[in-house]
Amino acid sequence: MTLLDEQRAVVAARTGIQLQITRVAVRSAAKDRGLSIDPSVFCTDGADIVSDPEIDIVVELIGGIEPARSLLRAAIAAGKPVVTGNKELLANHGAELFGEADDVGVDLLFEAAVAGAIPLMRPLRESLIAEPVQRIMGIVNGTTNYILTQMAERGASYAEALSEAQSLGYAERDPTADVEGFDAGAKAAIIATVAFGEVVVAGDVYHEGISRITAHDIETARRLGYAVKAVAVAESVGDPPEVAVRVHPAMVPMHHPLAGVRDSFNAVFIQGDAVGELMFYGRGAGGRPTAGAVLGDLVDAAVNLASGGPGRIGRLGRARIRSIDELRSEYYLGVEVADRPGVLASVAAVFGSHGVSIRSMEQHGLGEDARLVFITHECRERDLQATRRDLRGLDEVHEIGNVIRVIGDENPQQ
Repeated sequence: MTLLDEQRAVVAARTGIQLQITRVAVRSAAKDRGLSIDPSVFCTDGADIVSDPEIDIVVELIGGIEPARSLLRAAIAAGKPVVTGNKELLANHGAELFGEADDVGVDLLFEAAVAGAIPLMRPLRESLIAEPVQRIMGIVNGTTNYILTQMAERGASYAEALSEAQSLGYAERDPTADVEGFDAGAKAAIIATVAFGEVVVAGDVYHEGISRITAHDIETARRLGYAVKAVAVAESVGDPPEVAVRVHPAMVPMHHPLAGVRDSFNAVFIQGDAVGELMFYGRGAGGRPTAGAVLGDLVDAAVNLASGGPGRIGRLGRARIRSIDELRSEYYLGVEVADRPGVLASVAAVFGSHGVSIRSMEQHGLGEDARLVFITHECRERDLQATRRDLRGLDEVHEIGNVIRVIGDENPQQ
């Protein structure tokens, strides 16, 4: 509301549109919000807003599935364009809402649902609509990026960095959705749906969080020339094409643009057949950045409503999803073993038995034990996981560390 007040005159001068807040549904209409707005605009029933014939556009920022889904469907059915920042709703029911908006001929805009202030959805929907996008790889959760930045730059433990993120308001009291990848997974599903023009839902996304990443993993990655980042990856693979979508920690080469994205910033790196490589970078969260994305959509919807030309996604077919087991990557794997002759040969034999080729190996003494650090050549996920399983069966192996995918140098999978 504050940003709209600040920019109302600018919007009017540039578009000829006068934006006016008519009604606002809140939990408590009596609460003092410190806003320069007539208290009479507040109500407690969203249905009153979507059914009000005097209201032209509906903005939904309440989150969750219900009542948001029912309210947006009612608004669309009433012929009202809608703007939403609700990633959970779109990641699970976006196709339904897109189809209904297309049938009625109204906008459904959602820039704020994915990457805060970064203008990503509109370029994917409009500028790149004819672009054969191969892969989108991004840092789309500011909380996890802040935590990993503090661990890398200050040597903070995971617990210390998480506590700091919570004190700064980057992480919720229950940080599960962020640190286990569910927030980024919902965003990845939306990105994939728009980029590839096929429905991808949250349940299609493979999730792996950062809670098991250690200071040793980050230091080893740095020594080897990588930064550890929590990334969302969506790519078109195979022929006929399938869509692969996943969220997980990754070792990104230091020379890659995503490696330098720090703290709570987000960035999305796009690889296309014609455009080559593009990157979008900016604040991924926060009140004003998110408000800026919402206001941009609101202006777009208002202009489209006045001109009678909404931007539509339409009805989408269901994507064919490639299983994580069938994807290929390079991998980092640490193994603690007894430091005695023949152990390395036994370990290497397990890799070889599953067709996993070792690109590099380091050994560090740990008293009577040794830590082996492997980076593999590109191999299939199921083969790497089988290698990890069989290593656990060796008497000489005392502990197996994290498996971290190494991405950023290779070409998108075909």
